[in-house]
Amino acid sequence: MFDRFGRDTDDPDVGDFTAARERMVQTVSHRVDDERVLDALESVPRHEFVPADRRGNAYADRPLPIGDGQTISAPHMVAIMADRLALEPGDEVLEIGTGCGYHAAVTAEIVGPEHVYTVEYSADLAELARETLAALGYGEVSVRTGDGRDGWAEHAPYDAAYFTCATPSIPDPVREQLRPGGTVLAPVGTSHQTLVEATKRDEGSLDRSEHGAVRFVQLRG
Repeated sequence: MFDRFGRDTDDPDVGDFTAARERMVQTVSHRVDDERVLDALESVPRHEFVPADRRGNAYADRPLPIGDGQTISAPHMVAIMADRLALEPGDEVLEIGTGCGYHAAVTAEIVGPEHVYTVEYSADLAELARETLAALGYGEVSVRTGDGRDGWAEHAPYDAAYFTCATPSIPDPVREQLRPGGTVLAPVGTSHQTLVEATKRDEGSLDRSEHGAVRFVQLRG
């Protein structure tokens, strides 16, 4: 018998990962109001996005190294960010910091893969993310190698944008690429970071709120 990703569910490893993923979802469920976020976390095989030698810890609620000095975010942080954005199917979403592609896959489960546009500074990570996303059925997610501070103007305007890396401030191009009423979510700061949610007003400025201290790798570029 095969699952939606074409893997043999009679393989003991697949069953173990499925049980571990279910436990992970239960662990983070108290942090989330939107059941669709939990469904997305349960659907995406996080172990497929981490290096082979890290897969035993794939469903632990903590960040893991993915190479090139970067990490995959802890599941609870992915859940919190997806929940705060309150995404709807069909929303156009910009992600800054593709990394291994896991967060983009979670977002794709909610809005649809064809509505996710993600920018990665590292060409190697971007290519690996493309390959992983395609292999798991998220091939319509658009991945670009480039400086995340520039956003991705070609597909603007976006209903939402989020950063998976810390930025000293929200870059003007990303703000400009949001549609009025759109939301950007980002860890803002350097040594001390705060999760900032900002909604674009009609005249283009941002209405900001803060949601606690966080710790992410720094935006590169």
